[in-house]
Amino acid sequence: MIGRPRVLVVDDSAFARTVLSRILRASARIEVVATARDGRDALEQITALDPDVVTLDLTMPELDGIGVLRALGGRPRPRVLVVSISSIETDLGVEALALGAADVITKPTALASDRLRELGDELIAKVLAVAQAPAATTPAPAHRPPVRSAAATQLIMIGTSTGGPPALTMLMAGLPATLSAPVAVVLHIPFGYTQALAARLDKVSPLHVVEAHDGLELVPGMVALARGGMHLHIEREGAVLRARLAAVPHQAFVPSVNELFRTGAAAVGAGALGVVLTGMGDDGLAGAHTIAAAGGSLLTEAASSCVVYGMPRCVYEAGLGAEAVPLDRMARAIADRT
Repeated sequence: MIGRPRVLVVDDSAFARTVLSRILRASARIEVVATARDGRDALEQITALDPDVVTLDLTMPELDGIGVLRALGGRPRPRVLVVSISSIETDLGVEALALGAADVITKPTALASDRLRELGDELIAKVLAVAQAPAATTPAPAHRPPVRSAAATQLIMIGTSTGGPPALTMLMAGLPATLSAPVAVVLHIPFGYTQALAARLDKVSPLHVVEAHDGLELVPGMVALARGGMHLHIEREGAVLRARLAAVPHQAFVPSVNELFRTGAAAVGAGALGVVLTGMGDDGLAGAHTIAAAGGSLLTEAASSCVVYGMPRCVYEAGLGAEAVPLDRMARAIADRT
């Protein structure tokens, strides 16, 4: 755990550097140590100043954001938050996430727009979240052994947020092609990114990863990634499980892990396995209660491997019998339950 995170702002626009720095400095909990105008400047500043967090533009002269991430080589510090215009940089943003960026924040085309305050709240919250170092271990309490359902797993549901794309990349690469239950995934990510991310995950996974569409039949060997901006619901039709896309008002996150877990538990009961990976906030907690009440089982990513130990911590500490597993052992833990 650190005190005030030290932040480097990287953007080729002088106006953007000024606005982003002003947003961050408005929080007494953050220190902006410098700005950089391109990737080469950024790498020099990282070497000289050793910041905790970097906010990174993607399209820059000399060396772009992808080049910066490749030069950093996936090292755990500094944490990198991509600040991009998603309509232009979606494919680059997904590549950045695959290279270790913790999250993507959508930058409005005009930073002086009405979205500025909204961007500021999101940016400050994510800088503070990713800057916190995870705990060394998350031991399972001796008095609360993991609860494992006696029913065969019929559906694996995964929820994640900040730090989720790199975590999903590792997990999808490790899951076996012989997995006997379909997988449904909700990730908090800006609208427009999920199709490209599904295609990238499909390349690294033995399973077939697709962006969910309404009516999609969920079968073993398939991973359905929730579409950005739509909730992913699970519906049973006889022996068939189908994905349903829905817009539900008054939800903090769209798609929502709670919505996936709630409908999945209703569809398969004790055959539900809920998995909560790295992420800020508590999305998934209410849904985890639903899974536990239905007799299903729960896995959470251990603090030792989380980028942000928020969502997993809420579920793990809720007394639902969830088992904490480091990310590098999560694929095996899932396979053992199917």
